[in-house]
Amino acid sequence: MYQPLADEIRPSSLDDVVGQKHILGKGGLLRRIVESGQIPNMIFYGPSGTGKTTVARIIAQQTNRSLRKLNATTAGIADIKRIIDELDTFLTPGGVLLYLDEIQYFNKKQQQSLLEFIEDGRITLIASTTENPYFTVFNAILSRCTVFEFKAIAPEDTKQAIRRAVEILNKRRESPLKTEDGVVDHIASACGGDVRKAINALELLFSAAVGETITLADAKAVTQRSAMRYDREGDEHFDILSALMKSLRGSDPDAALHYLARLLEVGDLIGACRRILCSASEDVGLAWPQAVPIVKACVDSALQLGLPEAKLPLAEACILLATAPKSNTGVMAIDRAWADVRAGRTGPIPRELQNVHADGTGFEREQGYLYPHDFPNHWVRQQYLPDALRGVQYYQYGDNKTEQAARRYWEEIKK
Repeated sequence: MYQPLADEIRPSSLDDVVGQKHILGKGGLLRRIVESGQIPNMIFYGPSGTGKTTVARIIAQQTNRSLRKLNATTAGIADIKRIIDELDTFLTPGGVLLYLDEIQYFNKKQQQSLLEFIEDGRITLIASTTENPYFTVFNAILSRCTVFEFKAIAPEDTKQAIRRAVEILNKRRESPLKTEDGVVDHIASACGGDVRKAINALELLFSAAVGETITLADAKAVTQRSAMRYDREGDEHFDILSALMKSLRGSDPDAALHYLARLLEVGDLIGACRRILCSASEDVGLAWPQAVPIVKACVDSALQLGLPEAKLPLAEACILLATAPKSNTGVMAIDRAWADVRAGRTGPIPRELQNVHADGTGFEREQGYLYPHDFPNHWVRQQYLPDALRGVQYYQYGDNKTEQAARRYWEEIKK
């Protein structure tokens, strides 16, 4: 029976696990827990191919527990019951370590079916997820588990696994293959921190090799777009969008272009356009109001052009926003106003501002609205806020030249 190379070369000890030094290195918390033998219920959170399943297997081996694996995408309560039926039998003398992969796909009832058994210790749960567990795992399970984050594997660490795989593959052959300069480095960087993906790519290169050398050209062909981690409904989607927005806000055009490129590479044109449009008002705002129509024109052009040409106006929009002066006074002002409305601080609309159709219908006085354009400088002192909010100030001028010019203009008129 065929066994994937990535499964065959799984480490059998924590010392052989690549990456995750922050939790598995000497003195790392997870390592100390495993060495103590007192294994709590845990949730491993992180991208695929970063060692979550491997570490769970090692924990089961080192603590003499029977490992049972379920994948929440296909398993159900019946599968959980079968594992429960094995408890306290000769099949599970040291207890069960249940590795539940992709726990986010279990509904609330399925997750809660485990509660009794993980509480009394008959089942030790290690659940894995590629999504943020604080959003996808129900509180009853989450409160009984310790969360450990697994990070994408750095290229330098991935190289160790690739070289080990090369040795194993060459031992299977009568005539070992050589790897052209740059092949290992390219696969390590192109796999996007996913060791499994890197090993699978290497195995494919060996099976399709012509001659005695694995060429860099073949390696590039096999790993096209492999570095991309993206799921339109997953954490990576929102992380990239957030990074784009924050790079624009942070006035870093290079970072903004990088995250824009990642979005466009996977075809997420709409997501990129929405964040760019939002940044024009949220981050540039009143420091340069003209950014809004300019960016809107760029976005319209991008949507009309489609990919790949859409990259041109969107790149210009990103550079424009990242290098523009910044002001969030508009955001702060509407947030303050909205907070008052939600808190019920409203009150009747002043009579002067009510609709004129109410005049002569029993109100104590006529509207009495003063039309500002009838007065010098198109302004007249008049109450606009309800009585309950009289004197409240939501908007505060920013320190940029555009808003300061407006401040000076109105101070001169209103004094």
